[in-house]
This record gives sequence, structure tokens and C-alpha cells, in this order.
Amino acid sequence: MTRPYRSVLYIPASRERALEKARELAADAIIFDLEDAVSPEEKVRARELLASVLDRADYGPRARIVRINGLGTEWVAGDLAAFGAHPGVDAVLVPKVNSGADLDAVAGQVKAPLWAMLETAKGCLNAGAIAAHPRLEGMVMGTNDLAKELGARFRSDRLPLMAGLGACVLAARAEGRVIVDGVFNAFKDEAGLRAECEQGRDMGFDGKTLIHPAQLVVANEVFAPTEEEVALARRQIAAFAEARARGEGVAVVDGKIVENLHVATAEALIGKAEAIAAVAV
Repeated sequence: MTRPYRSVLYIPASRERALEKARELAADAIIFDLEDAVSPEEKVRARELLASVLDRADYGPRARIVRINGLGTEWVAGDLAAFGAHPGVDAVLVPKVNSGADLDAVAGQVKAPLWAMLETAKGCLNAGAIAAHPRLEGMVMGTNDLAKELGARFRSDRLPLMAGLGACVLAARAEGRVIVDGVFNAFKDEAGLRAECEQGRDMGFDGKTLIHPAQLVVANEVFAPTEEEVALARRQIAAFAEARARGEGVAVVDGKIVENLHVATAEALIGKAEAIAAVAV
């Protein structure tokens, strides 16, 4: 992962003021949404507005991801024509991906990397094949649509969604893809957001999709290594190097064994911290 994706903020492509404000927000990435956040009557205007904004606006280090309308809709061809080769687009996000064939359907019309929304039962069951697609860079969980399709009830622990979430994290990690967690709908509930971010972080997600700028601070904090974690990682690396210099295969730090795998984890954590510092906004 060359850049962090702690916070991935949805911005409706139809809202010019929000598009402009996003240039100043502390988001690692922005999903410019042409799909769910835009009414059918506004689809064409939103597409034209977004293309104009991306022609001239500087979003700094923030990743610029455009979520197109769904395959089979009357708007997808126009979306692909407008953004498939747009120089201001870092990735194109395809909604409701059920299989690798859905990515094949758009790959020839998009120069940027593809991202896939995993928000259906079929998509989660096919997550391995989707993650293995050669044009895929990232995956986004669509937990609201997934819960609807499953007929799942809301629970703060998200237990009904765990099978789908876990399958997608496994697939992403097996193929080296970025994967970000679904949205937390109660944007005024900071404690609930923090708990869900911590759960996603602990599961292995790279970050979280967000629906409101007020959620950025929590997501950025939770998905970033702490100073204590970075310090421990550096001590683990140093202790293991000293152990190897003595001809030993393991080290001990704070009463815990440190082996090759722990060093690899420590190096990845430091790399993430450095990547966050490099793109601080």
C-alpha cells in the first residue's frame, strides 16, 4: 500500500459546495459518488459538474475515486466515457460487483485502477475471484446494502455481517488489495463510530468509508498506529537484529517472544506510520 486509506469520505457529485470543501478536509481519500447519493433526475448534471471540478480542482494528496452508476443502468456508459480516462481520477469504483466478469465489463473502458464495492451475498461469496482480478486495486464494503440483502437486523457488534466482512478481508489480504470497511450511519454518535472503527481495524481493514466530515477525526486516529505502537515496533526490530547478531533466532521484548513474523508486522506498522506522515493534510 503506497498511501493510507484510514478515512474514505463519500461526497455526492451533485453538490458543488461539498466538492469544493472536500479539498480542505483531512480525508485520505474521497469517493465522488454518482450512484446512491444522486437522484435519477440529477445524474447527468452531477456527471458534468464532477468532470468540470476534477478538470481544475487540486485535491492534494487525497486519492480521488469516482463511484460510477451500476452496470446495466442507463447512466453507466456516460460515466465511463467521462471518467474512464480522466486525468483527475485515481480509481473507478464499480458498485455491486458480483464476480470478476463485472470488472471485465468495464476494464477496457477505464485506464485508472478499478475498485469494487462488495455489497451483495454473491459478491462476498466470490470475493476471492474478485480480489484476484488483475485490474483491481481496492475493495469497499457496502454494509448497508449487504445487510438489506441478507435480511439482517442491526446489531452494534455487526455479528450478522461477520461472515461477509471476514471473507472479503481474507480475499483482499490474499491478493494484496486495499480494503476499507463500510459506513457508520449515525454520524453524531462518536462513541459508536469509534467502537466500529476499532472493530474494523482489529479485523484487518485499512480504513473506513465515511458519510460526514465530522467522522474524519475518529477514523484517522483509530486507523493510524499510535506513538507507543511505533516505539514498540522499533524496539522489536532492534532486539531481533541484536539477537541475530548473536546467532540467535528469537528475541524477547517486554517478556514476549519476537520472531521473523513479528519483525515483518513491525516493519509494516512503521511503513504505515511513515506513509501517513508523508501525506498529512
